[in-house]
Amino acid sequence: MRRQERGLEGKNVLITGATSGIGRAATIALSQANPERMLIVGRREERLQELGSELNRLYPQIKVDRLALDVRDRVTVEKEIGDYCTRYPIDLLLNNAGLAAGNAPIDQCDTDDWERMIDTNVKGLLYVTKAVVPAMIKQGKGHIINISSIAGREVYPNGNVYCATKHAVTALTLGMRQDLVGKGIKVSQVSPGAVETEFSIVRYHGDEERARKVYEGYTPLTAEDVAECILFMATAPEHVNIAEIFVLPAAQGDTRIFTRD
Repeated sequence: MRRQERGLEGKNVLITGATSGIGRAATIALSQANPERMLIVGRREERLQELGSELNRLYPQIKVDRLALDVRDRVTVEKEIGDYCTRYPIDLLLNNAGLAAGNAPIDQCDTDDWERMIDTNVKGLLYVTKAVVPAMIKQGKGHIINISSIAGREVYPNGNVYCATKHAVTALTLGMRQDLVGKGIKVSQVSPGAVETEFSIVRYHGDEERARKVYEGYTPLTAEDVAECILFMATAPEHVNIAEIFVLPAAQGDTRIFTRD
């Protein structure tokens, strides 16, 4: 597939969950395509400042804006992101903010974990999308990329609610595409398998030893691997919508089958 020479030149990009993992790697990767402006969104102000400084050093031609917020906060998302989009309409939205919390049978789960996952992975994605889309519709173009997961295609033991939220992301991607295709807006998703980031540390509530065991005996994907998929998708020609990239480490067969040393 031939790439447009200009990449993301002249475009405004918004990335949620930009301060770590896939979001951080995607921010760096998308910067290579030379967008006009980037809005990086995350909960941790210190990390946002660090990432912003790195982008300013590596890509001084890009205007970098930072916004510290939690995508679960509907009122703040509507005000802060909505106001931003009236000044700088977003051309590319990467809905990356998401997490897994807990890993237990349905009858033993912590309901606070359920609330956190549903509010972040589903409702947060919706809040941000709704804040961004009106300006996309007004300008008659745009691209939304949602980060789903292999868990949005398969369900595995003890994954119950996390898998349900990622199935919801997949369904929302399909629904958004149907609703927005006539308005010049592309909607896509990237669905990774096992990626070694802070994901498992968060899932196991800071238990780093348990998190490390998830990736023992094989080579998982890196955040940079997934970021390359996002960059490929985001820089496709305007008439091309790469609807989904489903990417696994070579050692992974499905959610439960891995070849380990």
